[in-house]
Amino acid sequence: MTETPIAATASAGAEVARVTGDEDRVAELSASLAALGDRIHAACRAADRDPRTVRLLPVTKFFPASDIEILYGLGRREFGESREQEAAAKVAQLGQLSQIRWEFIGRLQRNKAKSVARWADTVYSVDSDRLATTLDAGAEAALEAGERYTPLRVLLQVSLDGDTARGGVTEADLPALADRVASLPSLQLGGLMAIPPLESDPEAAFAQLQSVHSYLLASHPEARELSAGMSGDLEAAIRHGSTCVRVGTALMGARPITSA
Repeated sequence: MTETPIAATASAGAEVARVTGDEDRVAELSASLAALGDRIHAACRAADRDPRTVRLLPVTKFFPASDIEILYGLGRREFGESREQEAAAKVAQLGQLSQIRWEFIGRLQRNKAKSVARWADTVYSVDSDRLATTLDAGAEAALEAGERYTPLRVLLQVSLDGDTARGGVTEADLPALADRVASLPSLQLGGLMAIPPLESDPEAAFAQLQSVHSYLLASHPEARELSAGMSGDLEAAIRHGSTCVRVGTALMGARPITSA
């Protein structure tokens, strides 16, 4: 999943502005991308890591498809959405962007899983056998219908405090769920994701997640992705092995939509 380096996007801004006609928004997103690139590179240097081992996933929920078009023109190819209806509309609207990849990052209800399995490259937050089974059925149907051509990649969400009501599988139940996902023919186990518990210390939470991931890799070496860190705590996440930071506010700005 190689994308245009963040540092290379500034030179593309003028051409994107010419095509989209929105010079102000292009300049804003270009500047935000550059700033995030600096943060990620600095965090990687501090952690003695290669910046190429950490990818930026723009979180574009609540933002218009026109913003995604701008980011695509600036070299981004992967975009995170978390509301099925909004995301499906964007997928249809941006079908002409042939290299675009969609990642569903929010909690997913089983009654919407088959729909998401048609267009998502990756689904985060898988935390139960029932959801995994439903996604597998949806991906199988999409493969048979020619709506997708590869298995659906999934990340397992871990509950770091054991409060599964907020989403995530407990550490104790993680091995069985990983085995189950790995056995399903239309799914691909990609790795883990987590969100630090409310009022927790991100350093401690990400250290715990890194330990859980190391344990999982011993039995599932294919589960290499560790998605952790957002706008406010991506440096801490990178220090503890995150391979994907999910960034909304620091890239996109304040949400234009607060409810829908």
